[in-house]
Amino acid sequence: MQNKTFHFTLSSQDGKARAGEIVTAHGNIQTPVFMPVGTRATVKTLTQHQLLELDPAIILGNTYHLYLRPGHELIERVGDGLHGFMAWPRAILTDSGGYQIFSLSDLNKISDEGVKFQSHIDGSFHMITPERSMEIQRALGSDIVMAFDQCPPLPSTPEALEVAVDRTLLWANRCCQVKLKPHQALFGIIQGGLNLDLRHRCMEALLKLPFAGFALGGLSVGEKNQEMVDFLNSFVEHMPKDRPRYLMGVGTPLDIIHGVRSGLDMFDCVLPTRNARNGQAITKGGPLSIKREEFKEDRRPIDPLCHCQVCKVHSRAYIRHLFMVNEYTAGTLLTYHNIHFYLQMMRDIRLSIQEKRFDDYCQEFYKSYICTP
Repeated sequence: MQNKTFHFTLSSQDGKARAGEIVTAHGNIQTPVFMPVGTRATVKTLTQHQLLELDPAIILGNTYHLYLRPGHELIERVGDGLHGFMAWPRAILTDSGGYQIFSLSDLNKISDEGVKFQSHIDGSFHMITPERSMEIQRALGSDIVMAFDQCPPLPSTPEALEVAVDRTLLWANRCCQVKLKPHQALFGIIQGGLNLDLRHRCMEALLKLPFAGFALGGLSVGEKNQEMVDFLNSFVEHMPKDRPRYLMGVGTPLDIIHGVRSGLDMFDCVLPTRNARNGQAITKGGPLSIKREEFKEDRRPIDPLCHCQVCKVHSRAYIRHLFMVNEYTAGTLLTYHNIHFYLQMMRDIRLSIQEKRFDDYCQEFYKSYICTP
């Protein structure tokens, strides 16, 4: 199951915070890393040229959405996989589709076999099993493939969490039986909610399988933010040190800093792209709603401390105007800025870990992000 292309090296550590490198067939990834979300084979509102200019080493694609439209068979026929189909030369991670099945489908029936669900697009019925998820991701040709898991909402009863863990382990075993393409690496997903005993039981069972990395699923799904932070501080240090640690679907800049502090390496979230399309910029002084009246004649860039191409050229007044007249370019400009913010933040975090000043970086970031008037 393990391929010869993929490997992870830990190079620096400051407290629990780690810096390292993931090697894939489509390029090397410096960690900790933020992965922009390209749900339907595109990071929304950006061209691949703009994305390459922003310089992420890896992006994320979504198995559920690509399975429904345009279909994984078409992607493999037309582009020999997702890289060729969307003209993206760097690494791609695909999630298993499980979270979307549970969150987007009003009608789904979960059994040990898999999940029967109704498409949110046209109401058609489909069945995704662990084997089917692996087959779809194999056709997509992503560099990192996520095992099919059951993601329970929080809060959930202890009984419901235990069922989700047992089923996740059953499905993980079946995922490992499916042969992937030579360059693909399979990650296992640790479930168990905020229950440390269940999380440890799930992880210990997954360690017996040939996973190249491990992810924490089922967080930021209803629990209080401080509960997630406390859980990460207690659990992450027990995850394998020689493999990448991935926190799925989280989060805000402060969430990511808390995650890095606990020892995590990989993050993704739709927040910088989704919030951009709704008029929110992420700045060193905190979130900024560009549609506010006070910016109508504001000549300043979105973030005076930012060096992205948008902040070098455009004023708040101009971008606000675009939003107020419903020009698509508004979403593009803010998305570009927000992705730049996240990627630069990760570069700064990595450097601070390598220079053994991560705590100082966190204090400076927090003071600016939270306390700037």
